[in-house]
Amino acid sequence: MKLVYPAELYPREDGKGFVVDVIDLPGCITQGNCLADAIEMGIDAASGWILSEWEDGNTVPVATQMQSMNPRERDGFISALILDMDEYASKYGKKSIRKNITIPAWLNTFGEKHGLNFSRVLQEALLNISLSNDFPGIKTNHVGNDKDMADMIEER
Repeated sequence: MKLVYPAELYPREDGKGFVVDVIDLPGCITQGNCLADAIEMGIDAASGWILSEWEDGNTVPVATQMQSMNPRERDGFISALILDMDEYASKYGKKSIRKNITIPAWLNTFGEKHGLNFSRVLQEALLNISLSNDFPGIKTNHVGNDKDMADMIEER
């Protein structure tokens, strides 16, 4: 799942790099020695911030639309940070919880016949549901293809 959050970047006072402030994520501020480094650091900081909130069972703030933002710093500018949360969570995620589920026998047969990983299908289905507007209290911006789940099942 990919998320997009705007960040304000502005030159450091010493002129050696940039500060990155992900305004929608309170306290999510970092810096880099050059623009590319600053953007990478911003992506890492924002991804860590969001993953930590999710692992603690909290909701994530909705990202502000970039076109409605203006830099607060005189020399600042707004840039999009694209967060690949699946990749980040696979590297740094720490919490997993075991769940036992009951499904119809025919669905179990179908899944086994097609080599589906039931845990992965459930995780992806829950993520897709959590990103829909049908569930109040879960607020994120999702960038991706609605066919992701179907494509993944088809690949198997």
